[in-house]
Parts: sequence; C-alpha cells; structure tokens
Amino acid sequence: MEYRRLGKNGVWVSPLCLGTMNFGWHTSEKDSHALMDRALELGINFFDTADVYGWSVSRGATEEIIGRWLAQGGRRDSVVLATKVYNLMTRPGLRPEPNRDKRSLSAMKIIRHCEDSLKRLKTDVIDIYQMHHVDRDCPWEEIWQAMDTLRQQGKIIYVGSSNFAGWDIAAASEIARHRNIQPLVSEQSIYHLDNRMVELEVVPACRHYGLGLIPWSPLAGGLLGGALKKRAEGRRSGDDFEKNVDKKRDKLAAFEGLAAEIGEEPANVALAWLLHNPVVTAPIIGPRTGEQLEQTLRCTELKLERSVLERLDQIFPGPGGEAPKAYAW
Repeated sequence: MEYRRLGKNGVWVSPLCLGTMNFGWHTSEKDSHALMDRALELGINFFDTADVYGWSVSRGATEEIIGRWLAQGGRRDSVVLATKVYNLMTRPGLRPEPNRDKRSLSAMKIIRHCEDSLKRLKTDVIDIYQMHHVDRDCPWEEIWQAMDTLRQQGKIIYVGSSNFAGWDIAAASEIARHRNIQPLVSEQSIYHLDNRMVELEVVPACRHYGLGLIPWSPLAGGLLGGALKKRAEGRRSGDDFEKNVDKKRDKLAAFEGLAAEIGEEPANVALAWLLHNPVVTAPIIGPRTGEQLEQTLRCTELKLERSVLERLDQIFPGPGGEAPKAYAW
C-alpha cells in the first residue's frame, strides 16, 4: 500500500478510505468487524464514520459498532479515525431538546456531541473531526473556538469539512488563519465521473488551502460499478436506480465498453480516475464483503493512459474546467 499525505498535512493515510455508513444497517456487526480487520490486513488505515450513522437502527449505532471493535485492543494506533458532527441526534423516548435535535455547528453542540462520539467509539481522541455540513447561521469564530478547545483538550487532532462550497472552505480557512490556529485539513464531497461539479470551485479551493479531498459516493451509488453488466446478469436494484440506469444508458454503455477494452472492472476505472487527481487523497469505499474490499484494491495500482483519460472526459465531460474560465471565457 502506497500511503499519501492528507492534503499538505503530515498525517499519512491509505489511498482508499473505508466508509462505515452500512455498518449495522446493511452489514451486521460481526461482518462489520470482519471488514475492519481485513481492511487493516490489506493496509487500509483510514476509516470514516459519523455520529448520525446507524439511523435505521439508532443514531450513533455505527460509532458503537466501531467502538466495540476498537475495545478488543491492538487496533486504535493503526487507524486514522474520522467522524462527523452537525446532524440531529434525536433518540426515541427522549424529550426534544433544540441543542441536540437541530442541525447546527454551535459551540455547545460541537463539544457535547464530540464527548458523545468519544464514548460511543470507546477512544480518547478523534483523529479528524469533520463538520458534516456547513452552518452559515453560526459564526466561524464560535465554531473555531469550540474546535480549538477540543484540540487543546486532546480530544481531537485535525478538523475537516464535508459538503462545503469553495467559498465556505475559503471563509473557514481565513478565519482560522486570523486566529492563528490549525485550519481545515480535508473536505469530503460528492465527486465521481458523472458528477464533476466540484471541479469548478471546491477542487481549486482545496488545492489552494492544502486540503485533502475525500470523495464520497465515488461510484455514484453503484451506477459506475458495472450497472449494465449486472442488469444483463439478472441483478437488479430499486426502481429509482433502474430509472437512472435507463436515463444514462448511452454513457454507461460507452464507459463499460471502455473498461472492458482495457481489461478492467468499471468500478476500478472510476476509482482510478479519481486517484489521478492530485488534490484527491482517498475516495470513500463501502464494500459489504471482504471479497469486494480486496477487488477494490486494484484501483490503487491502476494507471490510466492519457488516451483513456481523454475518452473518459468525452463520455463524462464535467463542467468544463475550473471557475471562472469554465464559463467566463
């Protein structure tokens, strides 16, 4: 495994990040533990979760699954652990409480929810504490005060963002610089061949401020994982997914044809394409089995020829480059 820096920062992470959103939902606790064990064996040291994951069972359930795995011992120092704060954490039977049950990044919520995540994860420190969404109604001075307090207490090491616009990244980074504290280290954003909007302003902002870009949904929810081939083999998904496949059939046929031409699985081509972008640190993958996890590793070795990259641009042209050049001249 060839590790890489998280943006311009010193921490080393694997070029794939193990996503845990399915833990406790589509993946049992036993299988989730086995997946994390196998990920470490394969050299994947970057794990991502969120306080709200597990909502189909109970909000926080995914962190609890990870916590019980970490409590078995001998693992914590091998993992770069990232979780998130912002969403409501309502639990059945509890009286509604606005500072718990509203989406926000207030200092009170950040500090209280960090304490809760630490308990569920059974750890003393969160390596990357990420804002799950931007809260434009909360002053950055308040947000950074809370994050810096947690950092000084040794409860978090780095701060990351998720689903931020380019100007949100700039605003957060400039306020942190003004306060002389460590700024954002990463941005999680939807990014894949069929959704390249972040190339307009988020990618340039990450490059300018030295953030590592962590794409979520890198396979477009399975669309880029060989959807047409799987349908031909009789494997079908939900109605909405099938409608999307039909809508994009021509693009998918060209894409899967190109993958077959170079002798690679479509999913690995899609992931390798992301890894060709120097701003990208590690796409988030969500395998459900150890076999799927092992097959995914091929993307870290796959170097796409320039001609292949050009053909991918033709199939999935994106927004036309970076702003403002993409639309102004």
